[in-house]
Amino acid sequence: DPCQNFHCKRGKVCHKDKQGNPHCICQDPAACPSTKDYEHVCGTDNKTYDGTCQLFGTKCRLEGTKMGRQLHLDYMGSCKYIPPCTDYEVDQFPLRMRDWLKNILMQYYERDLNTSGILTEKQRNKVKKIYQNDKRLVAGDHTVELLLHDFEKNYHMYVYPVHWQFHQLDQHPVDRLLTHSELAPLRASLVPMEHCITRFFQECDGDQDKLIALKEWCRCFGIKE
Repeated sequence: DPCQNFHCKRGKVCHKDKQGNPHCICQDPAACPSTKDYEHVCGTDNKTYDGTCQLFGTKCRLEGTKMGRQLHLDYMGSCKYIPPCTDYEVDQFPLRMRDWLKNILMQYYERDLNTSGILTEKQRNKVKKIYQNDKRLVAGDHTVELLLHDFEKNYHMYVYPVHWQFHQLDQHPVDRLLTHSELAPLRASLVPMEHCITRFFQECDGDQDKLIALKEWCRCFGIKE
């Protein structure tokens, strides 16, 4: 089967022409497999799609139009009212995000103690220093004041988690720049819980080139040069 190892981008599927040669065509949204309610996604057109297959198939069919360019995955789950983010909330967002990233790495490290595989050896060595620090703020619903105090007191513990998340997202291609599609996996899963994440990333893009460079990312999280 010539389509077996032929890769098509999201929203497209492989199709054999009359000569048997593979090429990519738009996915028919109506032909997407059925999904459960929890697999529904919300598009930037504020429309609920049955899943990412239907969303990206629709986007592909609109290719070359303004509507197609503007249609992206907004967040996971059915569309709902997302309250606007206030100036105060967007200022506090990096505090929670830094703490969350640090605690994700702590969880990965704990899992790797029994069955290694999530983190590389180099990553484990970096995280080990944070994990073994007895002054580390453990996971919990902490006040903004406590998160700020801990960041100022234990600044060095937050540098690696911020860098780690950037490099986890910087994949297609690896160029020290984050595109909208590279940010999507993180952003889309967090919007329903952290409604400031969209505005935060927009304001991170200091030069408004629709790309977030590593320096811009670090500056947004309060990491010094």
